[in-house]
Amino acid sequence: MAALQAQRLFLTASSSSSSSCAGRPRRGAPCRAALRVPAGLNTAASSADGSLGLKLEWVDPRVVATTSAPAEDAVAVDKLRAIAEAAADRAEMHDIIGRQRDNWNHLLLHSTNSLTLAASVMAALAPAAPSMVALKASAGALLATAAVTMAAAGKIQPSQLAEEQRNATRLWRQLERDVRAVLDLKASAPPTKADVQDAMDRVLALDAAYPLPLLPGMLEKFPKKMEPARWWPRRRQASNKKLAAYGGTKSRSFGRRGGNGWTQELEDEMRGLLRVLKAKDEHQYLKFGKALLDVNRGLAVAGPALAGTAAVAAAFIGGGEAGAWASGAAALCGALAAAANTVEHGGQVGMVFELFRNCAGFYRKVQEEIEACLGEADADRRENGEVFQTKVALLLGRSTSDLRQFRRMASASFKDEDITDFAGKLF
Repeated sequence: MAALQAQRLFLTASSSSSSSCAGRPRRGAPCRAALRVPAGLNTAASSADGSLGLKLEWVDPRVVATTSAPAEDAVAVDKLRAIAEAAADRAEMHDIIGRQRDNWNHLLLHSTNSLTLAASVMAALAPAAPSMVALKASAGALLATAAVTMAAAGKIQPSQLAEEQRNATRLWRQLERDVRAVLDLKASAPPTKADVQDAMDRVLALDAAYPLPLLPGMLEKFPKKMEPARWWPRRRQASNKKLAAYGGTKSRSFGRRGGNGWTQELEDEMRGLLRVLKAKDEHQYLKFGKALLDVNRGLAVAGPALAGTAAVAAAFIGGGEAGAWASGAAALCGALAAAANTVEHGGQVGMVFELFRNCAGFYRKVQEEIEACLGEADADRRENGEVFQTKVALLLGRSTSDLRQFRRMASASFKDEDITDFAGKLF
């Protein structure tokens, strides 16, 4: 139609121009005709043989719009590659720093104990030695140094620092594998902006959970409240409030019966499992972590305090009964300080505390994944039920058939006090 209109316009313009030119004497001036072409047409005029021609080509705006899609996919792929490289680099840095801080723990433990025990022996031998003043001064200097070293080690907790870096190394490598998996599927499923944003959120969450610098930015080693470790980003859409409150409410729209791998029995399994995870597994590690935190806090104070007391007692070592009592006090306090330091750092109490935090965080993460899945009212919009069940079973170290026992615990009539088994078998 557009071509016919353009042809009519051209013929009309040509006839009008020829008739107007016929009544006038030709003086070599060309006769021009204006032509309006509809939008969406490319025109090209050619007059190689002296004749006037018009070439019309259709331009499909949809083709122009789709040419930008490959460019956006290429940008997303480049961003994901950059994130994967950054994750690999972070994993290497955390691995190196973790080995370094593990060496700190061993070196500080052995050197501090050596100082303390050597000073205790000097303090015990000083009253009877001819060079009492030299031994007394040496014992006091060594005990004071040991007290400062114990205080510094108790503040930074090298064993806990090493455990943080080991866990961070594992999580950064996991992030790199996930990003590489998305890039491997770029031919069949090109990455999107959502994939890039999700990877960036995980990077920022890991940086906040396990910082690289020691001072400042180090995680608090003696927090006022025991909280699970969190290394994953918070979900943008909050889950259902009733579900989060463990009220046992059903989905508003379950979709087709058994649609997308979900059944009412599977939902009850997940709800019961969610309840057990919070009441037993996470609670257990939080309780043990709090008790261990109190023990570690006491040891961190007792070691430097005993070593400092021994250093003060060493200053009063001398002849007579009072000097002998001071010698005995310095030797005893020094030995007790070495014992407290050995239990704290040799037993790696800080590492065990960090392990409890990570285990509690692991079960918290499983809870949030289940809440997010069940928070979607329409079953057809969830992840496939059978696949999700398999993932949860693997995370907990169970088989899918083992999860059926938690179905009855989804009922509101089932009390938390009646829950005796733990959901997780892996930890």
